[in-house]
Amino acid sequence: MPPAPPLVGRAHQLDVLARHADAARAGRPRLVLLDGPAGIGKTALLRAALAEDGPLAGMTTLYGSCRAVDVATGYSGVRALFGGLGLTGRKGRTSPLLAGGARRALPALAADPGELDADPGSTFSVLQGLYWLAANLMADGPLVLVLDDVHWCDERSLRWLDFLLRRADGLPLLVVAAHRTGTGLTAPDALADLVAHHLPASLGLGPLDTAEVAELTAHSFPEQDPLPSFVGRLLSVTGGSPLEIVRLLRDLRSAGLGPDDTGTARLAQAGGKVVAASVRGVLEHQPDWVRQVARAVAVLGDEDRTYLAALGRVSVVHVEEAVEILRDAGLIHPGHLELSHDLVRAAVLDAVGASGVAVLRRRAARLLSDVGRSPEEIATQLLLVPGTPDVWAVSVLRDAAAQAEQRGACEAAARYLERVREAEPKDPDVLSRLGKALAETDPARSVTLLHEAHSLTTDVRARAATAVQLGLTCLAVQQSPDGARALTEALDALDAELGPEPEPADRELRTLTESALLIVGSDEKATLPDILRRTTGLTPQPGDTPAQRQQLAMLSVLSAAEGGGAEETVGRARRALRAPGVPLGVWSLLPTSLALSLADENEAAEEVLETVLRGSGDTAAVWTYVLALSTRSLFRLENGAVSDAMADAQTALEILGQERWGDTATMPHTAYASVLTERGDPGRALEALDAIKRPHLDRFVWEYHWYLMARGRALAADGDLDGALEVFGSCGASMAEAGLTNPVLAPWWLETACLLGEAG
Repeated sequence: MPPAPPLVGRAHQLDVLARHADAARAGRPRLVLLDGPAGIGKTALLRAALAEDGPLAGMTTLYGSCRAVDVATGYSGVRALFGGLGLTGRKGRTSPLLAGGARRALPALAADPGELDADPGSTFSVLQGLYWLAANLMADGPLVLVLDDVHWCDERSLRWLDFLLRRADGLPLLVVAAHRTGTGLTAPDALADLVAHHLPASLGLGPLDTAEVAELTAHSFPEQDPLPSFVGRLLSVTGGSPLEIVRLLRDLRSAGLGPDDTGTARLAQAGGKVVAASVRGVLEHQPDWVRQVARAVAVLGDEDRTYLAALGRVSVVHVEEAVEILRDAGLIHPGHLELSHDLVRAAVLDAVGASGVAVLRRRAARLLSDVGRSPEEIATQLLLVPGTPDVWAVSVLRDAAAQAEQRGACEAAARYLERVREAEPKDPDVLSRLGKALAETDPARSVTLLHEAHSLTTDVRARAATAVQLGLTCLAVQQSPDGARALTEALDALDAELGPEPEPADRELRTLTESALLIVGSDEKATLPDILRRTTGLTPQPGDTPAQRQQLAMLSVLSAAEGGGAEETVGRARRALRAPGVPLGVWSLLPTSLALSLADENEAAEEVLETVLRGSGDTAAVWTYVLALSTRSLFRLENGAVSDAMADAQTALEILGQERWGDTATMPHTAYASVLTERGDPGRALEALDAIKRPHLDRFVWEYHWYLMARGRALAADGDLDGALEVFGSCGASMAEAGLTNPVLAPWWLETACLLGEAG
């Protein structure tokens, strides 16, 4: 057998990788996107780059390949990259790579996060942990992350690469991602965002030319020169695909033919679909047990030979012999127990048809279950089986969704739950969990599902829980009146069911529902008056539980909005913050910071925002971080710290531009415009305000009035007195409509009086 074929026609791509590797070594992080059709040589190029004499030599390199069977599993791409480090075993738990914040990465790295003693944390906590893991690796030198077959990469892994590159300034990092063109992507939006945010160097691989085909032919037949007619026919039949060229040359050599007239005649008969025909040609001359092993490897991949034997219904000895036969024939990769290419896998499975493959995958799922694999590993097989899942499969998919939720992989959880929904379309628990899983990526559909779950739920306690999730999700899609109605109905039903003396757990549920109603109902002017009336007779609770603290926080800010006494407002705010050793949620912190600021407790207000920024920075809760930065910018501006206010506003805007939900945010633009006006640049301030794209802004309670104040001040500074007076008048009328009576919440009257005084 001739040695492995050389890498031909790819010198330019290797040179480009070398240049980007040099940039990464110098602390200029880079992203390289390698693409091309199936069989064009992407994986061969990556292996050449990673070789001892390749352009990436001397750098810490992690290579991973995404698999079709893992497309729905959260962080499967991450585990492909980091799996070789052994971080989830007993020794890995003490690895210095997991020091500090990197330990938060464990839920993403373990096949079964339920086996870990680490807190699973939130989605963003896991992303931050993975960032610190990469940073720890870079402490010893430049790092290269090479991810192959990215068209099968899960969304959460791509989001993490985006997350990492955004925070990689000055770090020695190179990310190389290879994907197949002409095929569907598992996570197209995530890959599009990765490309848009980081403008990668694009390396497209095209077909080999005549000279390069001749070089490959000469390598396979060193004893004779190929005829030009042979090379031309080979190029015509294969389209210049290296994989197809190598397979045809291998088949010709096995048949005793050469690159002469006889070989040319055989090529004329080859036609298209070279790889499929080659695979069929190999397997049809082998015993049945070899074909069974090939199918088992196609379904399970690099697995224990005992499991392959069980799936193929052959002996382990037969597996060993078949692997060597298939490897000699070029169907199995020389370095590990995987078929040599996806086209080879497709050809192996095509022989049994779709129904036969479905049977194999069901058997594989049962086998993985019997040997104790995690629900997500089992579910990867079940997701590829068409048709409505049976009772056992539904149970596995439910468990897989729970596991994905635990590791913070909401996209994976949604995929599992979608299949469960096929079997149980009216199960409110499934609808509710699916809605929650989609809240971050598809809030509009999430609201629809949560509405359906809520309508199908009959138990009053469960209805309250779904109402809370529905109401808070409604905020993300600017449908807070719908959320407020659902929460009001749920609260009334709870009161009727629980009576005046509920049990502690029921009391906490009621308080949580009521605090969510205060949050959601105070978002828009249409619902705020009802919320303010509700708070009139509400007795504040001590603040001993998370729900009580959230309620106190909202009561403090609503009291401030109505012009309540500063002492009472501050007292409620401070009780909401009283939680020694217990993390406070964002809806306990942000409202209290505003209430304290309105009461001129500026130092305390900024301390609260610092807590929010530290917490959201540690967990990478981007929306919260942007909102807190924008709020602090306005606070600092009011207290005269103009430079600090500008730094906060610019940072918030920079982050906003990188997020998919950026069009719904207003606070960063408002803060930035306010600082620009203060610095004497009202023209740019008005441009910043015009960039706000949130629809129906005039419906909202807080952002709208701060926006009007910023616009009025910018117009006045720009010399448009009439325009400024009109805007300030609109602000006053809107506040009156909403029931906001605190004169310092948005002091339109003061600005108006000053302008009228200046005008005589």
